[in-house]
Amino acid sequence: MASSKAHHATGWAAAVIAAAVIAKHGGGGWHWASAAGFVMALLGSTAPDWLELAWWSKSRRLWITHRTWTHWGIAWIGLLVWAYRALGTHTLAAPAFGFACGGVMHLLADWPNPLGVPWIAGRHSLNWWNSGRCDLLIVAASWLIALVVSDDLWFHGQHSLELIHHLRLGQV
Repeated sequence: MASSKAHHATGWAAAVIAAAVIAKHGGGGWHWASAAGFVMALLGSTAPDWLELAWWSKSRRLWITHRTWTHWGIAWIGLLVWAYRALGTHTLAAPAFGFACGGVMHLLADWPNPLGVPWIAGRHSLNWWNSGRCDLLIVAASWLIALVVSDDLWFHGQHSLELIHHLRLGQV
């Protein structure tokens, strides 16, 4: 599992992705839908963990075993797909899309850990490193994805293409 700080940092990247997608495909331009998707992505990025807590009890212990139902990939991806298809036609689509973006980003950050994530039926792990290690790599990768996606949607990929051109010529 990535650290709490890593989930928060990747959540900001997921929020940028959500806002960019909603602005492009959810009715056009920056408006309330993009802002709602942004905020909900921040909440969604930590949701798989806080949904496990029994908030109604004083002990705040887990009421669901860690990394089971709240980390189930099919549910998060299903919500993401439904919300994307409903963008611009349903009022709750933009916040749901943002929430799902954050949730999927959370799962991607947890996936390299040996404990893994239940994507379909059982847990699957990339088994790359132990909890809390390589958080900087996860955060950097999430922000790289956010920059590429937002550049593509807002600026038609112009900045990404220029960077690739400079890297190939060795002029950076």
